[in-house]
Amino acid sequence: MGLGARFECVLAAAQTGAEWALTALYRDLHPAVLRYLYSQDPADAEDLASETWLDVARGLQRFDGDETAFRRWIFTIARRRLLDHRRATARRRTHPIPVESLHLEAPDCADEAMAFASTRAALARLACLPPEQAEVVLLRVLADLDVEDVAKIVGKRPGTVRVLQHRALKRLAGELAPSRVTPRTSEAM
Repeated sequence: MGLGARFECVLAAAQTGAEWALTALYRDLHPAVLRYLYSQDPADAEDLASETWLDVARGLQRFDGDETAFRRWIFTIARRRLLDHRRATARRRTHPIPVESLHLEAPDCADEAMAFASTRAALARLACLPPEQAEVVLLRVLADLDVEDVAKIVGKRPGTVRVLQHRALKRLAGELAPSRVTPRTSEAM
């Protein structure tokens, strides 16, 4: 996950406006950003992702840091767009569409279809968690951020982030544990 050793070169080229470098950054991070936003607000995830990337484009020349700092920066922007959207939505009356009613097109490739189904199933499970727990797990897993980075993004202490993550994973593990079925004993012969 990530660009690794190529990151500095790609970032420098992107900051000068090189299309190939901007494309590389977008391809690397957009799927995770979109999944994060989709899990938080399925109806407006695409719009929020677009707004996030517009903000990234506006501030890219001012960014200075390594790949981890860049990931943290992008997910901070995505979270701020999400919070701004929630505030705006709270001020106006809306009727959200349930996730189940959305008909997403299936990818052409069978492998992509299976990955998509697995991702949807995982996001559906995360949607059952309390919002703070779901957000922490998404930022830790999808964004591949460490506890300190997530704490900065969500405005909580690292210990609180660890507790939220632990509770979320414990709850998910409990839901995923195989049911305890006693094997049927063979009847006497």
